[in-house]
Amino acid sequence: MSYFVYMLRCSDGTLYTGYTDDPQRRLGVHHRGKRAKYTRSRLPVELVYTEACPDKSAALRREIALKKLTRQEKLALIAGKEAT
Repeated sequence: MSYFVYMLRCSDGTLYTGYTDDPQRRLGVHHRGKRAKYTRSRLPVELVYTEACPDKSAALRREIALKKLTRQEKLALIAGKEAT
């Protein structure tokens, strides 16, 4: 089973990072206002980045690493550039 780390752009312009085994299903969960309290009050959300990981452990590690990036680094990653 593959896992993914993903980023959403919320309606207020903020970015949300998470992991899942199915990005499209998870996006639907966000749109219904379920599970993630952060995005619930910032709907609608847009899926702007996904990255495949070999397993759940790798996805969790990558999620933590992405959350440590600055906003500018996240935006560069979303734009397809290498984050520093």
